[in-house]
Amino acid sequence: MRIRIALAAVAALLFAAPLHAQDRGIGIVEKKVFALPSYTTTGGVPIPDVKIGWESYGRLNAARDNAVIVPHFFSGNSNAAGRYRSDQPAPGYWDAIIGPGKAIDTDKYFVVSADSLVNLNTRDGTTVTTGPASIDPATGKPYGMRFPIVTIRDFVNVQKALLDSLGVTSVHAAVGASMGAMQALEWAAAFPDFVKRVVPVIGVGEADAYTIARLGVWAQPITLDPNFKNGDWYGGPEPTAGLALSLKMVTLDARAHGWADATFGRRWAETTKNPLASWDNRFAIDATLDQVSLARARVSDANHFVYLVRANQLFVTGHQNNLEEGLGRIKARALFIPAESDLLLLPGYAQKAVDILKRQGKQADIAVIPGNGGHLDGVLSLTRVADKLKAFLDE
Repeated sequence: MRIRIALAAVAALLFAAPLHAQDRGIGIVEKKVFALPSYTTTGGVPIPDVKIGWESYGRLNAARDNAVIVPHFFSGNSNAAGRYRSDQPAPGYWDAIIGPGKAIDTDKYFVVSADSLVNLNTRDGTTVTTGPASIDPATGKPYGMRFPIVTIRDFVNVQKALLDSLGVTSVHAAVGASMGAMQALEWAAAFPDFVKRVVPVIGVGEADAYTIARLGVWAQPITLDPNFKNGDWYGGPEPTAGLALSLKMVTLDARAHGWADATFGRRWAETTKNPLASWDNRFAIDATLDQVSLARARVSDANHFVYLVRANQLFVTGHQNNLEEGLGRIKARALFIPAESDLLLLPGYAQKAVDILKRQGKQADIAVIPGNGGHLDGVLSLTRVADKLKAFLDE
């Protein structure tokens, strides 16, 4: 019984279902598709027939200036709130803060969330993305690693084209968690006169050397899997084992010891099977992470994971080589929201960006999410600072 409860807890973690959504929700939402005939990457490589999925909540006002863009985190997609169907197990990951009267108030704001390029969730039945798994029209086969390297700026540029197609005249706020925070900052730096506020949640101003190395370690189980074959595995055995291990590492890095102890403690996976007695006997936390990560791997794409890693490694605000120069492009007011127990993107990273912005004479503040849940407190526990977020957006 305990292992089933733990499994459900980690499943919620991986799919980022909110733990305590408020009663008033978005309800059923429609997943739409935005298409570009061609997009040229920041590296100068054209990609034909680019598609991303998107959804929206609330209405665009007459001035078309009440839009809030919500980019998603590394393993997420556009489902930030509401459900695609009534029997969907859980609503979008920020359903607790997006909706009528909530922190991101859909009675006031037109909220748009979009799938990123090279999105991880290629087989979940709801994600729409262009990346290595897409068919290269020149060959009629999946691109694989021949797909051009893309950046956080590329994600944002495609989202900007989406908002332009909707007639949005300015962005009231860009709000995102983790990789979504990177995109939010890039929105503010790339389009400084278009974005009025920016809220990076559990985010950083740049991927520093430590973060670059950590991200690289995430990708290695995939590239070392014998089925990877330099990304040319489509149509043959898949690098599922490597991808599952990568996802397990992401999950553990995105949590903290307080969460692990409270959820699993030192329990065994099976109460009668002592890990001392056999290598086949395991601890509950290890067995559960393996089960859930394997399930997640089966709806994900290994190449897309590797591309996401590189996009995150390349990130510096403003697509610059220097953080201060990149942050210097921002005109938006900023509210950074780190998580107290974050062991992945440490709260000090957010404080560093706030300090730089203040030295530059910008309006920047910080609100720390309390708790022991680690990095994912920024996804699952943002309600703890919802009042501060709401006040910042509404003032």
